[in-house]
Amino acid sequence: MAGEERWLDKTVRRVRAFAYEPKTEPPVLPAPRPKIGLALGGGFARGIAHIGVLRVFEENQIPIDYLAGTSVGALIAAGYAGGSTLEEMEQVGLATRFKDFAEWTVSWQGLASDTRLQRYLRRLTPMRWFEELRIPLAIVATDILTAEAASFTKGDIGSALCASCAYPGLFRPVERDGRLLVDGFLAAPVPTEAARNLGADFVVAVNLASLSKDERPTNLFEIISRSFSILMNYTEMNWRPAADVVIEPDVTEFRWDDFPRTPELIAAGERATRQALPRILDALHRAERVREPAPAPAEPEPTGDGSRSSERES
Repeated sequence: MAGEERWLDKTVRRVRAFAYEPKTEPPVLPAPRPKIGLALGGGFARGIAHIGVLRVFEENQIPIDYLAGTSVGALIAAGYAGGSTLEEMEQVGLATRFKDFAEWTVSWQGLASDTRLQRYLRRLTPMRWFEELRIPLAIVATDILTAEAASFTKGDIGSALCASCAYPGLFRPVERDGRLLVDGFLAAPVPTEAARNLGADFVVAVNLASLSKDERPTNLFEIISRSFSILMNYTEMNWRPAADVVIEPDVTEFRWDDFPRTPELIAAGERATRQALPRILDALHRAERVREPAPAPAEPEPTGDGSRSSERES
């Protein structure tokens, strides 16, 4: 009997110790970081301003999980996703001239072929396939038959880039996957939807609005370029709703072929991004705010005999 009493006494003490043991709160876990997508719009030489945007992102250690690009935005995005440094891209921009992109030809579809553009891409990255890139990328063109945006995320980068840059009337359309494709500027001037479709939770759009009332076109290309800018002003409602923050570098003073002014274009991108930085960081901070744990269910009060009481008696 003595042994049984000792066993019973020890059991009661253990039950009481368990009942009065302080309960540890579940750890407070930070909310998962939102996936950030950067959508880079078109604008020919003005697209060099995108380098300035990327530089400010790097300086402030803002990660880029996804990239989407239209026209020159696709070229800059492909170079960056392919591992090119911003310094290398700046040097390439300084040395660039229009002849590096276009090879004049006689065709009812356009005045130039895209052969040189494919070679130009190799100055920025040796990567040939989307699957090789260090950052997931979407390149957006326009299906001229369906009038819809065509987004490319797999396969050959070069043909997708040529399609995205196939300026109607200047470059010949590109055929890929049974589709006839021209510049993505028509259907997706800033490819915010493409960035969302890649998986971005938070999209920063870069819009290179360049319509200056003081600039009078002097040749066919400038007339076409200005017409595209007018069109873009009326299609903003298609891409803005998918953007969380819009960066708009002031590039109105730059011409479509102002490659020698690369440092100034980069500076314009940096200024606009630094102005938008408080909005970007504030939005990201709110998204990353610590998540409160769910309240634990209330424990019943222990009774004197070591059992636990309940408000409801059976």
